[in-house]
Amino acid sequence: MTETADELSAPLGQTETRRRRRLRLPFTGWQALAVLLGLTLVVFAGFALFHDDPLGGEPVVRIAISSGIKPSDDEAATAKPAAKSEHGSATETKQQPSGSQKTVTIIDGSSGTRQEVAIGADTADGGDSGKAPPATAMIGVDPRLLEKSRYGMIPVSADGLKPFTAYAADADRAKAAKMPVVAIVIGGLGVGAAKTTDAIMKLPAAVTLAFTPYGSDPGKLAERARAQRHEILLQIPMEPYDYPDNDPGPQTLLATLGPDQNIDRLYWHLSRLQGYVGVANFMGARFVATESAMQPIVAEAAKRGLAFFDDGAAPRSVAGALATGQAMPFAKGDVAIDAVPTAVEIDNALTKLESLAKERGVAVGTASALPVSIERIGTWIKGLERKGILLVPLTSAMLKSKSN
Repeated sequence: MTETADELSAPLGQTETRRRRRLRLPFTGWQALAVLLGLTLVVFAGFALFHDDPLGGEPVVRIAISSGIKPSDDEAATAKPAAKSEHGSATETKQQPSGSQKTVTIIDGSSGTRQEVAIGADTADGGDSGKAPPATAMIGVDPRLLEKSRYGMIPVSADGLKPFTAYAADADRAKAAKMPVVAIVIGGLGVGAAKTTDAIMKLPAAVTLAFTPYGSDPGKLAERARAQRHEILLQIPMEPYDYPDNDPGPQTLLATLGPDQNIDRLYWHLSRLQGYVGVANFMGARFVATESAMQPIVAEAAKRGLAFFDDGAAPRSVAGALATGQAMPFAKGDVAIDAVPTAVEIDNALTKLESLAKERGVAVGTASALPVSIERIGTWIKGLERKGILLVPLTSAMLKSKSN
């Protein structure tokens, strides 16, 4: 009766309003959602701050490798499941007799495909045989001319064979001895797959290609260049006068460092790719002009059977004199073909290169892999022999200069 009386005494249209007010919550749905999100963020932040896992988010594979399996343990070892990775693959390890190889079987979790990979005993046990396993070498790279360093495989002379002679591109040396020759070196490759591929595919095999040690996979691009019969160089970043405002890149050789430190950095660069005939400076006007800094580098490269190419950008460079003292193959750039990267100026530089070749017998031009440079150089090369000049790889130009 009381409720009925309330309804009768309530003003018209107000009954439902009063009911809704009695059912209203002290907070809105949006406020509740905001509180829940805040609590979630607090929990996540606390986990990130107090859970010490420096490899969080990285794929992890756990592989158990025993030092040996006793004959009595054969059945138990066979019954053990293969270790599984987070990517659905499994890895098994087979122990071979002492002094031989260990075999790791990789099992694809989705297809079930098994692949056995042999690991040499010396490598597996942490030994250092000083020789490279064939799998680490690029196609066409002689494993005898590789030596293990802390950074990977680096070139070395062995059995009277040098990388300079082993990886020199084919050339008609007899013909080159009778007529003026030019060599073209395209530098700065390896960073930028598109321009590197253009240089590899659009320029004749006699053009020498110089790779920097940077880029995601300079070794793969260098391998492609060698497959197209190009001769390749490795460019070593060296200190310019305005360093560090002008920084060639990581592991740059510096005139202020000691010989051991620079040699260690040199090894890092040498390990980045293989199959090159020699090394060249990448920038480095100050470094190549500092004899105390350059001498150990030139001596180390010579000991490893490599040539040295000076791009000619530093007038005070001591590289030529040091290379001569080491009886090391050497060449210096005569003309920077695309110093002014326009078609007209490039054509003028190529004409100058022709004149130098006729005057001295040998001339070397340098350029980058700009589209205009590749286009103008490619067109110029097509008419070169009609002018009585032969295009040769850099090694042939070096040998002719030495004989002259």
